[in-house]
Amino acid sequence: MHASGGELIHEVIPVGWLQCNCSIIGDPVTREALVLDPGDDVARIAEILARHKLHVKAIVSTHAHIDHVGGLKKLHELTGAPVMMHHGDLELYQAMEMQAAFIGMKPPELSEVHQLLKEGDALHWGPFEAQVLHTPGHTPGSVCLYLPREAGKIILKVPHLFAGDTLFAGSIGRTDLWGGSFEEIMRSLRGKLLALPEETVVYPGHGEATSIGAEREGNPFLQGKLRLG
Repeated sequence: MHASGGELIHEVIPVGWLQCNCSIIGDPVTREALVLDPGDDVARIAEILARHKLHVKAIVSTHAHIDHVGGLKKLHELTGAPVMMHHGDLELYQAMEMQAAFIGMKPPELSEVHQLLKEGDALHWGPFEAQVLHTPGHTPGSVCLYLPREAGKIILKVPHLFAGDTLFAGSIGRTDLWGGSFEEIMRSLRGKLLALPEETVVYPGHGEATSIGAEREGNPFLQGKLRLG
């Protein structure tokens, strides 16, 4: 998926065996960019960065599951940009050999984590600003990035939410892995994400884009129609 224009360069590419959505979000004027969840296929990510002549200002991990972090070290070495994640997922990140053994993969090399994210942090690139929302439940340190319509010095057509594996089109993140909690993810969803404007476009960590309004109306997990045991 590719979207560009005067307001935002945005490319989403599914990477790796588990097809994690890596988002490249760039400013067409300053050419500064964020890269979210470079799970693998760093060469493909680098090609897109080069095509748009983008300079990576930060590499953000929405959570530390293996399919979202496999390319952190390579992309940091390639770009020099700092790697960022929430401190709640550092233990999970350091347990990469356990994660790899669980799904039968070779563990990736780990990067240093250069900046720890927390609720309320603001990330800046070019004239843009994204807000960090701590949304535990899928993992203890899961975060989403939210760009309101007034995203720094830019007015966007609609708000954007980069939801990691907290919210999907028609579903929510699984909570049966390390540190997962159904109660916490429901608190994150109902207390933070559903409070966002309904026109907010949601880019999940896997699968197709959706909107807060569509999920508020049709997602069975958010309507009391379906409960996990």
